[in-house]
Amino acid sequence: MARYHIETYGCTSNRGESRQIERALRDGGHHPVEEPTDADVAILNTCTVVEKTEHNMLRRAAELDEETPADLVITGCMALAQGDAFREAGIDAEILHWDEVPEHIRNGECPTTTPDAEPIVDGVVGILPIARGCMSDCSYCITKQATGRIESPTVEENVRKARALVHAGAKEIRITGQDTGVYGWDRNQGESLLPELLERICEEIEGDFRVRVGMANPKGVHGVREELADVFAEQDRLYNFLHAPVQSGSDEMLADMRRQHSVSEYVEVVEAFDDALDYWTLSTDFIVGFPTETDHDHQQSLALLRETRPEKINVTRFSKRPGTDAAEMKGLGGQLKKDRSSEMTDVKMEVVGEAYESMVGTEREVLLVEDGTDESLVGYDSAYRQVAVPGAENHADLGDIVTCEITGQNTVYALGELV
Repeated sequence: MARYHIETYGCTSNRGESRQIERALRDGGHHPVEEPTDADVAILNTCTVVEKTEHNMLRRAAELDEETPADLVITGCMALAQGDAFREAGIDAEILHWDEVPEHIRNGECPTTTPDAEPIVDGVVGILPIARGCMSDCSYCITKQATGRIESPTVEENVRKARALVHAGAKEIRITGQDTGVYGWDRNQGESLLPELLERICEEIEGDFRVRVGMANPKGVHGVREELADVFAEQDRLYNFLHAPVQSGSDEMLADMRRQHSVSEYVEVVEAFDDALDYWTLSTDFIVGFPTETDHDHQQSLALLRETRPEKINVTRFSKRPGTDAAEMKGLGGQLKKDRSSEMTDVKMEVVGEAYESMVGTEREVLLVEDGTDESLVGYDSAYRQVAVPGAENHADLGDIVTCEITGQNTVYALGELV
């Protein structure tokens, strides 16, 4: 598991977000360390109240970039409002919204759900774990040892839990699990029940809500890709969003990682959704610097990123997890991993920036689900692309669906004005 070091600056809201980040990391088996030099990843939760504060954040980010041997993640107010400032200062870091941080630090591992995980409502967001465990045996992943093979409640039970979340005030249901794509494999002879579950949640539950599907490995989705894409096309309550972590563009790397899917299967999943949906978001993950990764493998990953052009991309430098097969492999040098990560991040920012730039000048229906900086609110459009709406607190509430004109973008999110 990863060793993390977290520093928090600013208001009570930032401190609350850091507590939630730490809770998710500890639930996943990661543990804190006092010094950034001892960490696999450092997390800087930033403030941006005045110009002096901004200079302090840039200075501290640069220090952490030097002190931390592996990843640096920057989140918080300055990351969202002025993310480009860190890149312009030459700081090698991932700029993320706070709720994306635990997923990024996972190192390609499955998210861990506790055995007694129950649905919860956090503000207007309902969290629905639909199953525990997975069917994979990735060579780098330690969470498999904690979660075991897939254990799926019935479709009826998950629909009941989803209905309870809506009745408790949830306007957005986030379906989670180690691998949502293999939900039901243990009940349905190795075929996913995810399409049936999504269809029934959307058709049988009364109320005004939207549904986001969490991480689904390409192998689990591949066998039902056309059926699943058709459900997304037919159900307006579903965000047109799929998180399918490919991890590498090289079949040789995927074999060493024991990822089960091939590059072509991942591409076929993407093509099925492209055929069914005019406007949707592909989210994926890449691990750079796996012990056996060659420069050719790395270039194949860059080529796949450019070919499929996902609108949301998690780039993670490989780090060893004790007790995994990959931990026994001779690793690559830290600088080489850093260079490859930087190169992929540059391509990522280009691809993601183009996606958000294409939204400028259009109108979007946005479900507001969380507070932003100052008097802004943050929400998501039909493809689960993030939209920050300055001044929205004066005119709307969390849980409202509002019409926004997209007036700008900050590479990884859009800016909107209420219409």
